Amino acid sequence: MASDLNFVRQQGLREATPESCAYQYPALMWQPRTIGVLVLVGLATQSPPWFLALSALLWWNVVLPRLNPFDAGYNALVATPKGRPRLGPAPGPRRFAQAMAGTFMLAIGLSLLYGWTKLAWTLEGLLLAALAALIFGRFCLGSYLFLLFTGQTGFAKRTLPWAESEQSR
Repeated sequence: MASDLNFVRQQGLREATPESCAYQYPALMWQPRTIGVLVLVGLATQSPPWFLALSALLWWNVVLPRLNPFDAGYNALVATPKGRPRLGPAPGPRRFAQAMAGTFMLAIGLSLLYGWTKLAWTLEGLLLAALAALIFGRFCLGSYLFLLFTGQTGFAKRTLPWAESEQSR
């Protein structure tokens, strides 16, 4: 599917092919799907420590990408048993997206901690919209912004879910 391939390339794996995408796309979606469930728990509990812990975890992934516990979990539970390639350290676009999500969760946690309920709800809504676009729409706002901010506008546009894949041209 062209949108899967565009997503994989948007994450910083520019040399992805339709063949490699068959295992790369599910591998790259492991973390967002897990984070999505964890965010739903946070939304239900409105727990400041929960969001602060999620923020710390995501920032851990940014600072120490080789020690990403989500990638380690995928590698141990899926890649190795099924004989698939293991996930390596996240490329720049993916780390930037994790930093953005970690910053949002930090802001949500602090807003809840200080009783700024309206701000927390607003930030939670924005986070939910970004997660929905990522999980259901194959569009990662953070990775897309990274590509734009680093002057890769043409490439960024080619990674949009509705863009025709270069492979199919």
